[in-house]
Amino acid sequence: MADGKSVECVAPELLCKHTTKSAFHDDGDFVDPFIRLMIEREKEYLPKIDYMRKLRSGELDMSVRRDAYEWISKAHAEYNFGAICFCLAMNYFDRFLSVYDLPTSKTWAIQLVAVACLSVAAKMEEIEVPPTVDLQVGEPKFVFEGKTIKKMELLILGILKWKMQAYTPCSFIDHFLKKINDDEVPSWPLITRSIQLILNTIKGIDFLEFRLSEIATAVAMHVLGEIQATNIDKAMSGFMLVEKERVIKCLELIQDLTTISGTSAASNVPQSPNGVLEVACLSYKSDETTVESCSNSSHTKRRKVDQPTLESGEFK
Repeated sequence: MADGKSVECVAPELLCKHTTKSAFHDDGDFVDPFIRLMIEREKEYLPKIDYMRKLRSGELDMSVRRDAYEWISKAHAEYNFGAICFCLAMNYFDRFLSVYDLPTSKTWAIQLVAVACLSVAAKMEEIEVPPTVDLQVGEPKFVFEGKTIKKMELLILGILKWKMQAYTPCSFIDHFLKKINDDEVPSWPLITRSIQLILNTIKGIDFLEFRLSEIATAVAMHVLGEIQATNIDKAMSGFMLVEKERVIKCLELIQDLTTISGTSAASNVPQSPNGVLEVACLSYKSDETTVESCSNSSHTKRRKVDQPTLESGEFK
């Protein structure tokens, strides 16, 4: 996940390796263990593999995800939360929906899940978090008590096996920007544009088929202008772990997305100082490993979810 205090501070050069071959052609002996671990473990933070198929086929109601996205966007903007918070909230929602059968007869269920996902994401990422009941902004159809939201939070935590420090494309973006751009430290405009694109990929379902590192690679190539065939070959010549064909497919979708929506920033791009700075200095975290990009990271100041003893319950 991303965090930091200085726009001048970006993650150090990170390398990754597959179990059988190096991720980079130039030096297979030197591999940073943390970026390797991230790429190896990123699938743990993805929805089930059949999630997108179910959405497209109608087995899962796509409007459910759309409504959740719209509400999370509204509440996220109301409190000026950072980009990582938004990415996490939707990550939790997609993962939960992909493994848990929500009762279709209960129209309030999806709103409660969305509120709980944003609440957990805010507790994981934001320095200041409003009372949970206050997250219900606008004119929601249903207003839940704090204890009801907390019960749903615990259910989500249990279903997702407490894997809440999830990777997102933001976790990889500064690394790929640097590697594709001849190890040059990415500028603030490049990082900003990359985050805008990442946020834009979340709204629809087309990008759910890609791994987080594949989305980050495609976004980095797009913002750096590496979209011609020869440039793509050159840009990807250093990467073995990321599949070229899948990155190209993702890159094509990003080009289509920017053609349709133009170059305007996503409404969810962070505007507060806390939100802006968090994408300028990225730290790489998992449930078992943390590598800070900056020594003055605010992760130590953040409120964290204290894990109680929990047995997965049922939606009641």
